[in-house]
Amino acid sequence: MSRRSLAGFAILLLLACALPFMVSEYRSFQFTLVLVYAIALLGLNILTGYNGQISLGHGAFYAIGAYCAAILMDKYGVPYWATIPVAGAVCLAAGFLFGLPALRLEGLYLALATFALGVSLPQLLKYHHLEEWTGGVQGITIQKPDAPAFFAEFGLALDQDQWLYLFTLAVAVVMFVLGWNLLRGRIGRAMVAIRDNHVAAEAMGVNNALIKSLAFGVSAMYTGIAGALGAIAVQFVAPDSFNFFLSITLLVGIVIGGLASIPGALYGALFIQFVPNIADEISKAAPWAIFGLFLIGFVYLMPAGVAGAVRMAVARLGRKRQNT
Repeated sequence: MSRRSLAGFAILLLLACALPFMVSEYRSFQFTLVLVYAIALLGLNILTGYNGQISLGHGAFYAIGAYCAAILMDKYGVPYWATIPVAGAVCLAAGFLFGLPALRLEGLYLALATFALGVSLPQLLKYHHLEEWTGGVQGITIQKPDAPAFFAEFGLALDQDQWLYLFTLAVAVVMFVLGWNLLRGRIGRAMVAIRDNHVAAEAMGVNNALIKSLAFGVSAMYTGIAGALGAIAVQFVAPDSFNFFLSITLLVGIVIGGLASIPGALYGALFIQFVPNIADEISKAAPWAIFGLFLIGFVYLMPAGVAGAVRMAVARLGRKRQNT
């Protein structure tokens, strides 16, 4: 990464840290969810955008991460921050194991298998033999964490929403840096090679089975961490919160943000968090019709996603500067 890129990243990070002090508590909560969705979208983009495997059931891994955090906090009194790596580890194992039998499937058949996972898990969470853990249809309510006391000692009084935003931002930065390193390393290049031509990749010595399963596991880990953070932010989990529509929403996010793009995860998260609210403000009677129009407009005007449109705009500005 160049010095200019590092300077730009540092400036964006400082602005992001200052954001909760410039907006209301509700807006802080909304931007926390943007960061949560960005982590989940980055995970799905690793699988679909970089490795070429289509998933229609990533809402299931989001639910697993959310329930891991909720159960650990509610039943065992585990600190909220400690539930994040546990949720990630559980989803990493679940995704890797699910990816093994899915190796025989490609394209629409793999999409159908993941669809079955996304549809079946909410029903499994309602199963009466698991109600002691999952709370059944009633779900689980958890407490939103307070800011650490040492902030007050330094004269920085943070409310719960501000602290949770900053905590989520810290996790998001770590996950994005790890994702950037992974995708630009040997494993990331192998993922892209399999996506482009799996026969040629195998001929070059790439272990297709291992890389595909690893991509599934890493993708599920990201989504599970996002689910845990989302549960802490919302303070509630229930089976109906993780229906099939959540999986479709995540898929919409990576398409709108830009496939095979790390910044695209953030653009897509902003879209799925704020555009439905804008559509609801425009029309109370038919908000999803307005949302559909927004979706068609974005896909038509930005076929490579928002990240692709931004890259094209930056390239044009660069050419104009060279010409002048």
